Amino acid sequence: MAKVPVPGRAKTRLAAATGDEVAADLAAAALLDTIAAVDAAPGFTGHLALEGDLAGGARGAQLAAAVSGWTVTPQRGATFAERLVAAHEDAGHGTVLQIGMDTPQLTPDLLHGAVADLAAFDACLGPADDGGWWLLARRDPAVSVPLAGVAMSTPTTYDDTRSALRAAGHRVGVTAALRDVDTVADAAEVARLAPHTQFAASFREWEGRE
Repeated sequence: MAKVPVPGRAKTRLAAATGDEVAADLAAAALLDTIAAVDAAPGFTGHLALEGDLAGGARGAQLAAAVSGWTVTPQRGATFAERLVAAHEDAGHGTVLQIGMDTPQLTPDLLHGAVADLAAFDACLGPADDGGWWLLARRDPAVSVPLAGVAMSTPTTYDDTRSALRAAGHRVGVTAALRDVDTVADAAEVARLAPHTQFAASFREWEGRE
């Protein structure tokens, strides 16, 4: 799941400190790192549910080239939660790991670990440090239907999602926790943890200009 990193619309909390252009570039770098991690994970294929036109965002040509071998579908739905459900419908049956563009520290090992953690469950969630979640793994797209009633981007989104899935009768497991990039402090920590990423390089470039 991703939206085109358009200056003024991407990473607005981060942009308060870095400016709109830098925040959009950081978002684009994070998405490129995420795409690269999926491409590097043996056995995985990429499916991007996209909001917007890549040509109108930061690093548009680079992103278009990165997903040239992926299935790209437009996001559908009035709310983000509805778009999540629609993306799972579009991805179809089979093991699917739904991730966003806020965790450039993602690695193939984390993806394979989530698949292993899913083995005994209907769904597996990866908690984020801010109270949300960075990953939902499942095999049946119907598992995602309860997401439509969950408020996203709140401090209780992870707990609310887990409760909604369990209330629908699904067995829910947990995989590794990660830190989403929303603020400068988040960006600095993620860049420290994943120093060889494009995101870290972009963040260090901004720091050097400050």
